[in-house]
Amino acid sequence: METRGDFTVGGGSEAHWKSLRYFKLYRFVLAALLFVSSAFFPASPEVPKLAGGDDFALAVSSLYLLFTLLSVIAAHRDRRNFNRQLSTDVLVDVLALTVLMHVSGGLGSGMGAMILVSLAAASLVGQGRMVLFYAAMATLAVLFAQLLRGLQGAFDPAAFVQAGLFSAGFFAVAISARLLGSRVIANAELARRRGIDLQNQMLVSQRVIEEMQDGVLVLAQTGQVRQYNPRAARLLGFGGGDEAALPATSPTLLQGFRTWLIDPASDSCIARVPASGLQLRARFVAVRGASGDVLVFLEDLGRLQAQAQQLKLAALGRLTANIAHEIRNPLSAISHAGELLLEERRGDMQERLLRIVLDNAQRLERIVRDVLEVSRRDRAHPEPISLDETLRQFVEEFAARESLAGDVIRVDCPPSTVLCFDRAHFHQVLWNLLGNAVRHSRRCAGSVTLAVTGGPAQVELHVRDDGEGVPEALREQVFEPFFTTHGKGTGLGLFIARELCEANEARLDLLDNAPGAHFRITGRSQGCQ
Repeated sequence: METRGDFTVGGGSEAHWKSLRYFKLYRFVLAALLFVSSAFFPASPEVPKLAGGDDFALAVSSLYLLFTLLSVIAAHRDRRNFNRQLSTDVLVDVLALTVLMHVSGGLGSGMGAMILVSLAAASLVGQGRMVLFYAAMATLAVLFAQLLRGLQGAFDPAAFVQAGLFSAGFFAVAISARLLGSRVIANAELARRRGIDLQNQMLVSQRVIEEMQDGVLVLAQTGQVRQYNPRAARLLGFGGGDEAALPATSPTLLQGFRTWLIDPASDSCIARVPASGLQLRARFVAVRGASGDVLVFLEDLGRLQAQAQQLKLAALGRLTANIAHEIRNPLSAISHAGELLLEERRGDMQERLLRIVLDNAQRLERIVRDVLEVSRRDRAHPEPISLDETLRQFVEEFAARESLAGDVIRVDCPPSTVLCFDRAHFHQVLWNLLGNAVRHSRRCAGSVTLAVTGGPAQVELHVRDDGEGVPEALREQVFEPFFTTHGKGTGLGLFIARELCEANEARLDLLDNAPGAHFRITGRSQGCQ
C-alpha cells in the first residue's frame, strides 16, 4: 500500500478507511442475520416473514452474505479506490434489501428501515455528492419495487405514499449524515494536526532543553532530583539512576535550595561542586502545579568568566596590532635617553629620578612583551615532555635566577610521566606559577611543592605554596588581565598562563587553599602531534 502522509493514493484518509471497515463489518453481520432468518426461521413471527419466496429469499441472502464477506476481505487487502468500494457496497445493499423487502411483503416488512440505516452509514463514511447518488438509487429501487407490486395486483395508494415518504427520508438522512460526517471528519483532522503540532512542539522543547548551555533540574520539595537535562548531569557529575542526589554532589546547592524554600526572595545562590571544583549559579523557579516541584537553572560561572576573558582577549588582540610601533619604539628611545643621562652623573637626586624613569620603562616593556605573547597563543606546537627530567632542570634554573636555596622548591614526580605541551609555553606557564608561589611563600625548605599525579591519558601538575593563600573575595579575579596585588606586577602572569594552557588543550584551575595557594594544570599525556 502506498501512502502519502495520512492519505492513501486510492483516495480517502486513514479515518475514512477505518470507518469503511466498520461499515463493511456491520453489513456482514446484517447479511448473516438475514441468511439465518431465511434459512432456519422462514415463518417465525419474531423475524420478517418471506411470504411466497422462501427459496428465492434464501438465494438472495446467501449471495448477499457471500458478497459482504468478500467486501470485508477486500477492505483489509486492497486500499485502493475508496469511492468505488463504497459505491459498490451501497448499491449491493440497496439491491439486496429491496429484493428481500419485495418478497417479504413490501415496506411493511421493515426492510425499508434497513435501507435507511445503510444509507446513513454510507453517508457518514462517503465523500462529496456521492451520498445524493446513493439516496437517489435507493429511492428508484423502492419506487420500482412498489410499482412492481402494484402491477402484480397489490395496488395500494397508501403504500405509494409510504414509499414516497421513505424516499424523502432517504435524502434527508443522507444529507444530515453527510453534514454530521463532514463535521466529525473535520474535527478529527483538526485533532490530528494539533496532535502532530503538540508532538513536534514537545520534541523541539525536549531538544532545546537537552542542548541548553545551562543545566536544568526539577527538584521535589524534599530536595529529591526528579529530572535533569544532560548539561546538568555534566555540571553536577550525575551518572544517572540513584547517583542523581544533591547531598553527595553539591551540598551547597541543596543548602541554597532549602534557604530559598524558607525565603523565596533569595531566588539564586552560588554553589560549588567538590568533585570538579566548578562554581555554579543556581536560580530557583517555582512550578505551578499540585506537585509543587521547583525548576533549577544552573549556569557555569567559569564559562561566563571565560567568555568575558575572551572579550578582553579580543580587545587585547586589536591593541597588539599597534603596540610594536606605537609603544615599543618610544619606550626604547626613553630607555636609551635615560641610560645616556645616567652616565653623566649629575648628582644623587638626578640619578634617583632617572632610575625611576628606567624602572617604569622596563615595567612597560614587560607589559608589552606579555601582551604580545598572548597574541601568539595560537602558535602552539605540543610535544611529549618528560616531566621528571624537565621539572628538575627547570627548578635548578629558576632557583639560580631567583637566588633561592636548593631545597625551597620540592619536586614530586613519578618517572616516565609525559605531558603533551608546547615546551616554550610550558616554561612560561611554570615560570609564572612558580614566581607567584615563591613570592607568597615563606621561602623555607619545601615551601613550594611541584607534585605530578595522573594516569596514562591525563596528567595533573599541582603547584602549592605555604603562604596565606588566595582570599575568597579575590578567587574570581586572579585570572583576569591586569589584576594584581603586587606593586610591581603587570597583572598578566596568571592570565597568560591560563591562555597558554588552553592553547595546548590543557586547563589551569585554582583549587582550595592547602594551606597556601593551590594551582592545578590538567593536560593530556597522549595524542601529541
